[in-house]
Amino acid sequence: MFAIIGLVVVFGAIVAGYLMEHGNIRVLLQPAELIIIGGASIGTVLVANPLHVLKEIASGLAGTFGSSRYSKERYTNSLTMLYELLNKARREGLVALETDIEEPDKSALLSKYKDFIKEHHAVDFVCDILRMAVSGGVEVFDLDQMLEGDMDVHHHEATQPVSALSTMADSLPGLGIVAAVLGVVITMGALGGPPEEIGKKVAAALVGTFLGILLCYGLVGPLAARMGKATDEERAFLNVLRVVMIAFLKGIAPIMAVEIGRRAVPGHVRPSFKQVEEACRGAKAEAAAEAAAPAAEPAAG
Repeated sequence: MFAIIGLVVVFGAIVAGYLMEHGNIRVLLQPAELIIIGGASIGTVLVANPLHVLKEIASGLAGTFGSSRYSKERYTNSLTMLYELLNKARREGLVALETDIEEPDKSALLSKYKDFIKEHHAVDFVCDILRMAVSGGVEVFDLDQMLEGDMDVHHHEATQPVSALSTMADSLPGLGIVAAVLGVVITMGALGGPPEEIGKKVAAALVGTFLGILLCYGLVGPLAARMGKATDEERAFLNVLRVVMIAFLKGIAPIMAVEIGRRAVPGHVRPSFKQVEEACRGAKAEAAAEAAAPAAEPAAG
């Protein structure tokens, strides 16, 4: 939402200032210049990037116009989910989690957390950690190092669309100059004609430079920066999951492991100690009630 508002402010302020100086808005409408600059910039992206990066650019751009996936509520729910999962492992042993981690979408525990289940990479991240913990044979330190490497690889892949879009933004001023030079070439061919016609062609050539700079610093560059922040948010979320899981595997109690993970949450979306504690207590009480219900049915019968 804020991305849309920002773009409206950028283009609105430029057009408003231009009109205040009694500029003719029709002069800025140069479809040929836009085709030259836009088409050439899209072509450079197609040349420089494989298909999977192009798909990620498209999905990343769509995501920039929505709100962040990693809100305070999301972190609270994720920490609560980890508490439930680790508390079950502490009570019944890690082997008891096999049914949950092999088919997480069918797990009674994990399927309650819809946002987590929808994010396949986070699900695989947590389940793979627990699979290795169940199988044993890997020291916690080595597992932690492996997870850091996994996060680095994923973050590198996630930043490739950002780099591609940033490169496109960097090329736009140069392509604007290309459009302007072509306009000057056309103008030179019209020398000797009516002064009004020459003036229109010079204006069209200058609009090419204007569009290249505007699209770079007013549209594509900011969108690339926003996509980069989204990838950083995802890495921060995965890091919280890693911190909680590693703390538990070191022998720390689930509630304390969750608190260690809470301290790793970025400050602007970090839930308070009380919020997480109350959420974990509620989940614990709900789990106890569900466990007591089947036991009460045979007794009633």
